[in-house]
Amino acid sequence: MAGGGKSSGSASAIVANSTSGYHVLKIEGYSRTMGTPTGEALKSSQFTVGGHRWRIYYYPNGHTSDSADYISVYLQLDEIVTKDVQVQFIIYFGNPVEKQPTWTSRHLYIYSKLSIWGFPKFIKREELEKSKHLKDDSFTISCDVVVIHDISTKETTAPKYVSVPPPELNQHLGDLLKTKKGTDVVFEVGGETIAAHRYVLASRSSVFNAELFGVMKEGDTTTVIRIDDMDARVFKALLYFAYTDSLSETKKDEEEVMCQHLLVAADRYDMQRLKLICEEILCEYLDVRTVATILALADQHNCDGLKKACFDFLSSPAHRRAVVATDGFQHLYKSCPSLVTELIAMLSSS
Repeated sequence: MAGGGKSSGSASAIVANSTSGYHVLKIEGYSRTMGTPTGEALKSSQFTVGGHRWRIYYYPNGHTSDSADYISVYLQLDEIVTKDVQVQFIIYFGNPVEKQPTWTSRHLYIYSKLSIWGFPKFIKREELEKSKHLKDDSFTISCDVVVIHDISTKETTAPKYVSVPPPELNQHLGDLLKTKKGTDVVFEVGGETIAAHRYVLASRSSVFNAELFGVMKEGDTTTVIRIDDMDARVFKALLYFAYTDSLSETKKDEEEVMCQHLLVAADRYDMQRLKLICEEILCEYLDVRTVATILALADQHNCDGLKKACFDFLSSPAHRRAVVATDGFQHLYKSCPSLVTELIAMLSSS
C-alpha cells in the first residue's frame, strides 16, 4: 500500500435475540374426536416458550364452515400481554426427532392479547385417514415455536484470517487401529486374531485396564487373550468405538442385531457412552416383533431408559395384544417371569 499505511477492518452483525421450543401433541382415539362440532376446538395442555404461555388448538371438523372437511390446527397465545409478541412457528406431523422443518417454511406472526394463528386447512380428513400419519387410530403433531425478543446491531470481531480445522485425534487413532502400527496386544475372537494397543484400550475401559495391566505384565507382547463368547465383528466394532468414539458403518438391515450385541459388549467392558448410544438406537427399533427381546436385554444389562421405552410401548393395549401372541413374549414369560410380573404391576397402577 502506498505510504506504508496499514489497512484496518471492522465487522458488525444484526442480531435477533430469540428463544425456541416445541410442544408435541398426540391425538389418541382420532375417530372418537370426530363428534366435535365445526368451530369447536380440543386444546393441548399449556406450555411455555420465550416466557409466554401457549396452547395448540385442534379442530377435528374445521375451524369454520369453509374448512369443515379439514382438520384445523392453531397456536394460541394463552395469556394477556401488554405489548405485541413476534413469533415464528410451524406445525407438522410427527415429532422433532423424526423431522426437522426448514426455516424457509416459517412465517412471522404478531400476537397481541389472546391471539390465535394457524392453519384452517391443515389436512383434509380423507387424506389423513389414508396417510401413514394415522396409526392405531392415533396421530402426533408438533409445533416448533421461536419467540423473537428484540433485534439489535452489534459490533463483532474482525474477520478471521486463520481457520483452525476440527480435532483429528479420532481419525488418527482410527488409522492406528487400521494399520496395526505399534500394536502390543492380540485378541483371539471367533477364530480371528485382532491386534490392538493396550494403552488405548486401558484408557477407554476400566475392564481392559484391569485385564491388560493387572494379570499381564507390562511389556509382555507374546500373550494372546482369548475371547470365546463374542463374535469377531462385534469385538471389532467395540474396538473401533474405543479408538474413534464413533460407531463403525453397519448395513441398515443389520443395525438392530449389531446394536443388541454391541450393547452387551459395552456393558461387559464398562464403556458407558457406547452402551447408551446402543440403547438410544434400539429405542427406534421397538415394534411388536422386537420389544420382548429388547426388554429382556434392557433388564439384564440395567438399561433404565431402554426398559422404560419398552414399557411405554407395551402400555398400548393394541401393542400388548399383538406382543403376547409372539414367540418372543413366550420366551420372555418363561425366562424372565419376574420381569413380566413387574410389567403387569406397572400397567395395573397406571
